[in-house]
Amino acid sequence: MSYRLFEGKDHASIYQKYRFTPPDELKKIILQYLDTKKGQPHVLAVDLGCGTGQNSRLLAPNFQEVVGIDISEGQLEEARAVPGYPNITYRKGTAEELLFPDGSVDLLTAASAAHWFDQSRFLAEASRVLKPRGCMALLGFSDNNTRLRYQTCGEKLNHIYEEVKQMLLPYTSSPVGVAEGKLEELYRAIPFPDKERIECILVNSPISVRNLVGFMESWSMFQAYYKKDPQTAEDLLLNTQKRFLDVMGVTSPDTEMERQMEYFCVLASKPL
Repeated sequence: MSYRLFEGKDHASIYQKYRFTPPDELKKIILQYLDTKKGQPHVLAVDLGCGTGQNSRLLAPNFQEVVGIDISEGQLEEARAVPGYPNITYRKGTAEELLFPDGSVDLLTAASAAHWFDQSRFLAEASRVLKPRGCMALLGFSDNNTRLRYQTCGEKLNHIYEEVKQMLLPYTSSPVGVAEGKLEELYRAIPFPDKERIECILVNSPISVRNLVGFMESWSMFQAYYKKDPQTAEDLLLNTQKRFLDVMGVTSPDTEMERQMEYFCVLASKPL
């Protein structure tokens, strides 16, 4: 099954603006794993469920060619509009039907996307297209462990954040729960004997109130809520931003707080 939740032009624009690039810590882990298992050269990386291209652009300096694949033409239009990456090609397609020859891909990645794939069909295609000793890297974050800090009001900020998540819980698709489980079931199903799952990579980064609320707007559950009641959904965002600002004692939505996020990564290498 292919989930079609991110196809609208407005949502694609929000996704491009507010979704963040995976941290360098994850990139280093993935490239080190690839170097250890397969070695140079790094010819072709395929980024599945690439969305607006954040992970594809992160990989671009380290590969001769990167191909980003997504089911949403709206997302791909946003990705193609970012200049300066001549070695990236974006194509419409799915993780379950990869138009690459057998044994042709060095690295197959999916950033916050693998939980939407049809597990058995995706793994069959991954096994087919990866080169011997080619690698799979499926990464994401656990929003259950996000922590916000600003001076002494971190606890109140976290309470607001969790309150909005609980309100949107009835609109959460079941695959999102798979991501929060750090792809444990998918990891077990990977047929390669050489695999590992790194469950807790803590990364601290600054984020403005405006961008945090924009990130929440990009959630699939918020978009489902918005489709049901647009005005109430917009009011929720405005009220959430106001609550953050009031708690922080500031007026500018560009004021930054610190966000700690927990990332995870599933790594596997195809045998010879």
